[in-house]
Amino acid sequence: MISVTGFSKNYGETLAVQDLSFDVSGGSILGMLGPNGAGKTTTLRAMAGILQPTSGRLLIGSHDIVQESVAAKQQLALVPDDPHLFDSLTVWEHLELIAAAYRVADFSAAAEALLEQFELADKRHTSARELSRGMRQKAAICCAYLHRPAAILFDEPMTGLDPRGIRTLKDSIRQQAAGGAAVVISSHLLSLVEDLCTHLLIMHHGRQLFCGSMEDARTRYQALEGDSSLEAVFFRATES
Repeated sequence: MISVTGFSKNYGETLAVQDLSFDVSGGSILGMLGPNGAGKTTTLRAMAGILQPTSGRLLIGSHDIVQESVAAKQQLALVPDDPHLFDSLTVWEHLELIAAAYRVADFSAAAEALLEQFELADKRHTSARELSRGMRQKAAICCAYLHRPAAILFDEPMTGLDPRGIRTLKDSIRQQAAGGAAVVISSHLLSLVEDLCTHLLIMHHGRQLFCGSMEDARTRYQALEGDSSLEAVFFRATES
């Protein structure tokens, strides 16, 4: 469902990402790990069509995000680390806008279910400017799920969420993957990635250090004393 081949991104003389390649099939959850500046957010934004790649090809389904941007984005949702909602629109008006943009017919029942799931039903008529940071995040997630995307990208999705919101989001991500969506999560929370993800992509200085299943990562990077936790995997991969 997601295919990235030879992706590189330069900002002038600065090489943010170099020759990155990976695939994410439907039903899989890929965790992107790396220190600050590793190129994770740059990669997500390029996959979403926000940034133009310097070289390489990025496909959502069978559609090139550059050459067939509309067709690719119809199958895609991105939840950034700091969602920029429209301050003057209510939560429900955001859902109406998404339904119109993606041509989702009879969206009301699905929208109602999402508001209930993320505990926003009583905030449906509240404008975005009046929402807390966590509620804005939940509203953005509801908007992302509404058109039933086949590929979902998350950049630090737990920011601002309380413990119940975190559990709800984790359950929802599992549900989306079980329904056939390909999910990518970029996060510094190793516990989140270890709990949710089936596959792992580790980046450092814009380069790919590892891409494969969680089991393969543990086998490859386990410490001499047998520590195969994701924390041990991460530090052995990035510091070796």
